[in-house]
Amino acid sequence: MVAALNSIKKWSFFVLALWGGGQFLTLRQVDTHLNFALVIVVTLQVAIWANQMVSAYIIFYTKAEKEDNPGAVSAVLGMSFLVRLLIWSLAFLLVVDNLGYDVSALVTGLGITGIAVALALQTILSDLFASLSIVLDKPFVIGDFIKVGDKLGVVERIGLKTTRLHSLSGEQLIFSNSDLLSSRVHNFKRMEGRRMTFGFGVTYQTTPEQLEAIPAKIKSIIGGIDDMRFDRAHFKGFGESAYDFEVIYYVLTAEFNRYMDVQQTMDLAVVCWFEEVGISFSYPTRTLFINREEANLGESRLK
Repeated sequence: MVAALNSIKKWSFFVLALWGGGQFLTLRQVDTHLNFALVIVVTLQVAIWANQMVSAYIIFYTKAEKEDNPGAVSAVLGMSFLVRLLIWSLAFLLVVDNLGYDVSALVTGLGITGIAVALALQTILSDLFASLSIVLDKPFVIGDFIKVGDKLGVVERIGLKTTRLHSLSGEQLIFSNSDLLSSRVHNFKRMEGRRMTFGFGVTYQTTPEQLEAIPAKIKSIIGGIDDMRFDRAHFKGFGESAYDFEVIYYVLTAEFNRYMDVQQTMDLAVVCWFEEVGISFSYPTRTLFINREEANLGESRLK
């Protein structure tokens, strides 16, 4: 409001003083011109106020969000142009209308032109409003690690038309904002934890006592590691070449490096305990049983 009041023009006071003084005179033609001048001045001054308020807000918002959310700043700057265009277009139509001209044809022409321009630029406008939607709804911000389809990367920039990601393999991924909003976006930065499924198999030579001890030992190992929470561990069933086990646990951090650290700690602890008690991990094997009597009978027939 202060910025708007500071933008009052001196000629506004001059025209207002002339109009006020003209109220004490009986000059009809002059009164008509003064009334027209007052309408024009008031309209222009209100448009200047509105434009100044938009500018002041843009400056305030830019300073507040420049470091934390530069993508929002670029989107707001783009939308501010459209707002200012709307303000001055309305001011122009009001001035023309109050001067006694018929603006209906002009409005109709502007409407048809606007429709034609909108159809020609519908892709750009779609991306522009998608950018505004991203800024307001904030499904992700700069610095978030997201997944779109089979593409993963860190958000580098949110522009008026495109959003740019830095992929894990080093290249830059560029998505149009409208396509991005129409896709399923996985935001890993906001993930509070990970629910993980850990499966393994042990050989059929494992004893029943060892099988019974495995779930309890897995629970003990996970319970002793920071940022991990045990859910369950069960002897799942009989595989083709192994006794199958399934373990469910939670990693209580969204940081990927920390997740890999605790996963590695658990894996090493399991391997060490298996080595200590003599349990072997399974791998795909086949056992072939041969009946020697039938084999000898077959050999004699061949002879």
